[in-house]
Amino acid sequence: MLIGDVAQHSGISARMLRHYDRIGLVSPSGRTSGGYREYSDDDVRRLFHVESLRSLGLSLAQVVDVIDDRDFDPAAIVEKVAEQTRRQIVQAQELLVRLEEIAATEPRTWNDVLRTISLVRRLETADASARQQLALRAEQIDHRDLPVLIDAMLREEGEDAAGALQWAIARAGDAAVPALMDALASDDPDRRRRAFDALTKIDSPAARDAVAASATHGDDRIRQRAIIARAARGDVDSVAALVEVIRTGEDDVAAADALADLAHRHGLVEVAVDALTRALAIGDAAARRRLAAALVPFPLEMTRSVLESLVNDEDRATALTARYVLQQG
Repeated sequence: MLIGDVAQHSGISARMLRHYDRIGLVSPSGRTSGGYREYSDDDVRRLFHVESLRSLGLSLAQVVDVIDDRDFDPAAIVEKVAEQTRRQIVQAQELLVRLEEIAATEPRTWNDVLRTISLVRRLETADASARQQLALRAEQIDHRDLPVLIDAMLREEGEDAAGALQWAIARAGDAAVPALMDALASDDPDRRRRAFDALTKIDSPAARDAVAASATHGDDRIRQRAIIARAARGDVDSVAALVEVIRTGEDDVAAADALADLAHRHGLVEVAVDALTRALAIGDAAARRRLAAALVPFPLEMTRSVLESLVNDEDRATALTARYVLQQG
């Protein structure tokens, strides 16, 4: 077949076929009676072999290296190309994130785009302290920068830098709430927890409502801290949930403080003591220890009977707590 026929039937441009010929990769080996160079069946098979290798992502230089190598290890080259592809995917994803961040700022001019790119680059510096200082220097937040700042905060691995970014975002107030609420649904637990922590730093009804609504969140840490936040707002229905947080152990000290404050401020002391007493009856040793400690801020005349039942508890720490409180009374 002549070069035009090969191009027509293979879908490979004549220009590329000539390039293959020039570099010695695939050259027509025959001649027609008229002296024109002609591709043999073997040449065409080699051509499709080249295209198959290129379809895997190999460069022309790699194809030249392996096509005539009888010791060629397909598995090794496939893994090498796979690793290159993984790097390209990561780079493409990073580019997509950056483009989305820029688009979210709704730029109207190239100056707006360049300003956003500058902010993104400064937030991507490898120096965590520099990222922290950048956030702390934010006197006023341009709301156009919020998508960039929120994404940087959600990705931030350094606690100090994340805290500084949350502080900066909090200065934007309610404008930051919708994006942070969206991040609460992230599959990444670190991202959704940073979003929740940022919401707790915004002093507005919308942010407080978002925090309170998280009391049923599927993430244990978020749910427990939301329960504590609801109690701080005076939610009188939080007693049972606070006792459960104390029983399970995470954030138990904060939950115990919130329970005592809620009970004393809203006349729920008896309700709280009763709930703690019921939980003590079913808790394991570690839980009883925490629940006994949670009884300390309540009047001894209400807690004496349950504390006396704990002075001989099999858990030594629980028994010591009960004895100490009774002695102080």
